[in-house]
Amino acid sequence: MAHQNQPKWKGKANAKVEGPKAEQVWPLLEDFFGLNKWFPTLSTCLPVEGISGQPGCVRYCAGFKTPVNNGEEIVNWTKQKLLSIDKAELTFSYSIIDGNVGFNSYVTTIKVVPNEDGCNIEWLYEVEPVEGWTQEDLKTFISSGLLVMAKRMEEALQSSAQTSASS
Repeated sequence: MAHQNQPKWKGKANAKVEGPKAEQVWPLLEDFFGLNKWFPTLSTCLPVEGISGQPGCVRYCAGFKTPVNNGEEIVNWTKQKLLSIDKAELTFSYSIIDGNVGFNSYVTTIKVVPNEDGCNIEWLYEVEPVEGWTQEDLKTFISSGLLVMAKRMEEALQSSAQTSASS
């Protein structure tokens, strides 16, 4: 635990969703047990306890790749607990309560922010320094994952809008 007395790593990632409005994107993020639909390389997201979208519920996420895997076939996993959710403000917070990726005292807040031509998704995070990682590794992992999530949501919502329009 060489990192024990170091300050927490904190950061913020942003991704723009072109077209769909914040009110359309929010339900996709609010589905706490559905993260595997959007986050890259995440093969599993299962309920462990509680009801999705209610504070205290816990999900098990596995199969994601990290910048420090170095080609190793490791099944990364975490258990994540929803701490709070505010549907009016389009924001929620969760913490990682267990896992094998070394994220100790990890807390994140995700917020959907409306803008003129769609919305932005903001991902604020803080964590104790992670053994074997740099702050840049963490920033890259979260930022790149969020960009893919935003693109997948944008495409899914535009596709469903086109299907609705042609019906």
